[in-house]
Order: sequence, then C-alpha cells, then structure tokens
Amino acid sequence: MMIRYASYFIAALLPLLLFRWFAPASIGEIDFWLLWLLAMVLVSLPVIYAEVALAYRSAESPLAGMQKLTREADASSLWRSFAWLAALVSIVIAALVVSDASNRILAALTELNSLPNIPSFAVGAGLLVIAVLLSLLGAAPLPIGLGLMIIGLALGVANGLPTISFAMTDISLSEWARAVALALVSVGAGTGLYWFGQHLVSKQTLLTSGANHSDAATKKNQSTAVYRATKLVLPIWILQLIVGVIALFISGLNLPPIAQLVYGLGVLFVVSYLLHYAVQQLSYKFGLVVSLLLTVALGVVLVIAVPTTWLVGLLVIISSVAVLLLSVFVGWQMKISHLRKSLNFGNEGFYNLWRIAIRIFVPLALTLALVGWVLQWMS
Repeated sequence: MMIRYASYFIAALLPLLLFRWFAPASIGEIDFWLLWLLAMVLVSLPVIYAEVALAYRSAESPLAGMQKLTREADASSLWRSFAWLAALVSIVIAALVVSDASNRILAALTELNSLPNIPSFAVGAGLLVIAVLLSLLGAAPLPIGLGLMIIGLALGVANGLPTISFAMTDISLSEWARAVALALVSVGAGTGLYWFGQHLVSKQTLLTSGANHSDAATKKNQSTAVYRATKLVLPIWILQLIVGVIALFISGLNLPPIAQLVYGLGVLFVVSYLLHYAVQQLSYKFGLVVSLLLTVALGVVLVIAVPTTWLVGLLVIISSVAVLLLSVFVGWQMKISHLRKSLNFGNEGFYNLWRIAIRIFVPLALTLALVGWVLQWMS
C-alpha cells in the first residue's frame, strides 16, 4: 500500500529537506519567488510529465527503462547516462541532508550538555550507514520520516514563526539559477524518483492482478483501463507548490534542541528511501550486495570528505546535466507517436505545449541557470 503513495510523500518531503539550500539569503525577495513559480511551470512540470511518460512507455525502472527506450529510438547509449546520474543525484542529496542532520544533532546534544566523545565525521558516517540499513525496508519508512519531521517543525513553530519582510529586488542570472535549482532539485524533477515510483506501482498492480485473475482477464483490464499522465502529475505538482509555500515561511525557523533531534531522526527515515532508490538502480547492473556496498562507500566519502557547500554545488551540476539529457532525449530522440500515447493528453493542444516546453524551454532554462551558477561561483 505504501508504494502507491511513495511519489506523493517524496513530493511533500523534498521541499522541506532542500528548500533552505537554494532559497535567497533574504527570504522575502518577491522577484525570486516569482521566478521560482515560473520555473515550476516552464521547467519542473514538463520534466515530471516526461518522467511519468517514460515510466509508462518502458514499464521498467529508470536504468533498465533507458536501455529499452534508447534501443527503441535507435539512439546512442550516451542517453542512458541519465539513469546513472539520477541515481548519483539521490546519493548526493542523501549525503547533503545526512551531513546537515548530523550537525543539527550534535548542536542539539551540545545545548543539552549530552555531547558524546565522538568525532563529528563519525556521527555523519554512522547516520548514513543506519539510513542504508533502513533502505532495505523500501518505502515503508517514508510516513514515519514525514511524521517525525512535522513534529520537529511543529515544536519550532510553537516558539514563533520568523518575521519576513517582502520586497522587490533586482533580477539576475544567479537568481534565476537558484530558482531553477529550487524548482528541480527540491521537487525531485529529473531525479528519476517519480519514474521509479510509477514503475513500482505498475509492478505491484500487475502482481495483484495476476494473483486474483486469469491472464486473459488481466490483459482485458489493462487494455480497457484509461491511463492519463495528468492524473498523476498534477496532484504531485500542486502538492509541491503547497509544501513549497509552507517551506518558504518556515525556512528561517529556529528549532529547539528536542525538535532538532526529532527532525534529524525523521531525516534518516526519509533518506533511506533515496538510498533504496539508488541501490535498486545499481543492483540492475551489480547485484544487491555490491550495490549496497557501493552506496555505503560513496555516501560515507561524500559525508566525511566533502563540505556541505561543495555538495550543494555538486548537486546542482549533476542534476542539471541529468535533466538536460532527459529533456533532449525525450524532446528530440524519441518518436512523437510514442510520447503522445504515453502521455495520453485529452487535448492535442496540451501535448503540443508540453512538447515545445520539453524541447526548447527546459534546455534553454537549464543552460541559462548553469551560466548563472558559474557567474555566482566566480564572484
């Protein structure tokens, strides 16, 4: 049952986890939030549609699905690197939030005069190993993580919300870069998580149908079922907008020590699903045991050796390249008829708008955003 709602949990959780890394220093910059809303419409929404369409078309998880789709489109195997980058993005996100959670937990224990005599890097590495072990439970830890994070945030809200002064500021490429990053990374667009979630739901449905009906009845049900990508995409996207607004108002929230501990524990449960996704993708090539070891090794190295500011930069670069690959492959390599069937829009005009967005707007927006990030890092 939890598999069916995994995509919705991820849509609600990622903004809470990552919003503060890409929000402006002055949270009340109205122009930034208008740019974010524009990026949500022009970039994030088309990319989520693309992920769901590819999940339906391939009937496989991202890594296996990209192999099938590139053969079907007679395209270069280079496009399959999207799936590898998407799995890497999930590990980088996990390392970033685990590193932050370990700092929160250590700060909270310091305030409570209960700080253990353990190096900070060992705490971060230990938390990541625990998250990898929890990943064996699949999507089951997601509601627990969401519940604990909400409790931690509620304890912080009880102390009062931060005061926000809204004002218009100058628009720049670096501001657009942060808005695009917020619209992609914080909502999981281009990470393959929604593709993976849809694949799990389809797989579970087939198994259930196979257990309760004959093969003929199952095929009949599948052929008569009405599939529309919009039924899945729009609820996810609207949920992301709502949680994004909430994250905006609580991004400067100061959590008391107990709230920090509860929130940090919740983060571990959420991160376990991200690592579960990465392990499942890698296991397609390397097997489960080797994939677990690779995920632990890479995650621990990122937590111990890479500062959080560098992890944010690494996350921006890898996720942007992954989404760029996805948009170009979907927009320019795949057959139009295949995408039209996979999306099944009720109106041809909607399909044409989506195709223009995924072919032109998304690559252009990402290119401008990468330029903005380079200018910001150089300055």
